[in-house]
Amino acid sequence: MNIIDRKYDRETLSKWIGIFPVAAMLGPRQCGKTTLARAMNTDHYFDLENPRDAARLDQPQLALEDLTGLIVIDEVQRMPELFPLLRYLVDQGQNRRFVILGSASRDLIRQSSESLAGRIAYYYLSGFRLHDIGPENMKTLWLRGGLPSSFLSDSDEESYLWRNQYITTFLERDIPQLGITIPARTLRRFWLMLCHYHGQILNYAELGRSFGISDMTIRKYCDILEGTFMIRILQPWYANVGKRVVKQPKLYLRDSGLFHALLSIEKPEHIHASPKLGASWEGFALDCVCRAIGKEDSELFFWHTHGGAELDLFWQWGGKNWGVEFKYEDAPRLTRSMQTAMDDLQLTGLWVVYPGKSSYALAKNIQVLSLPEIGVMWDYGQNAMDNKKT
Repeated sequence: MNIIDRKYDRETLSKWIGIFPVAAMLGPRQCGKTTLARAMNTDHYFDLENPRDAARLDQPQLALEDLTGLIVIDEVQRMPELFPLLRYLVDQGQNRRFVILGSASRDLIRQSSESLAGRIAYYYLSGFRLHDIGPENMKTLWLRGGLPSSFLSDSDEESYLWRNQYITTFLERDIPQLGITIPARTLRRFWLMLCHYHGQILNYAELGRSFGISDMTIRKYCDILEGTFMIRILQPWYANVGKRVVKQPKLYLRDSGLFHALLSIEKPEHIHASPKLGASWEGFALDCVCRAIGKEDSELFFWHTHGGAELDLFWQWGGKNWGVEFKYEDAPRLTRSMQTAMDDLQLTGLWVVYPGKSSYALAKNIQVLSLPEIGVMWDYGQNAMDNKKT
């Protein structure tokens, strides 16, 4: 299997390691955390899924207190009792840094933040970025998703088989290891149902009626999938613009490859024949843009009024408002909804992202962009604003 240099993630993680004594790298299983950590000139490596390494840490203080340099502890959620010890070791002021890796975000953040407040930074790793693999491979990334083993498979068929096994392993092994006792078949059915809400407003009560369970149970299942990086729940933006806005969140499956596997979409032609084509593109492009602009989920929103005006992605930076609309069209045109979003949200810029290659302006500060250009345009916008400040 080829090794793809994940330059942005590598450089960003190196920056965090230089600033904080502990850096936590979180992300879904097999997204490349271990490979990236091993590329960081690691001095000592412990994998808690390896019985030998786990045995070495039976007496963790004896194993760690004399080590110096960069120390990586993989699958750290298997040994949460390490966190108070890491605090002690960090406060000793020795020449050492820790990188801890984990697949379950919520519990890992809670456990580590309680013991390591002010000493730890969290870095979220997903699959390959579009920038990692090049725009010429965008369609493959869309179909297979960004998980390295899926994207780098020799064929679409092998990738599809791998993703199905990944889903099965996640449900039958990973979920029970997190102490969650929901039957794998039940969670798979729920996950499959969420595919049909991909890119739509999430109504917990409606989904509960469809699945035959309470809305509180639906929230619990969603929390599980969100906390294990399988889904993204995008919150609505509340703006005091004198209009009734939708106040329920929007749901997306994070990885387009897993989304396609759950819908039995194996080949490119299957995507184009699917009624979920538009939703698939929106979810894929949204994930690419979120990562290109470097924003956490808590900083990202959508906007939708009951009158029909909407904006797929909204965020604030530099005291300004920014927005993106996703269109699976040959040549997007200016719509009344875009103009309403510009006016009501006072957007500095609105970019309409589509699968084509040409860029063109629709109106002042409204521009159509190909997906690979969004990162370049965002960097340009940030630099322009920084230059104005100076």
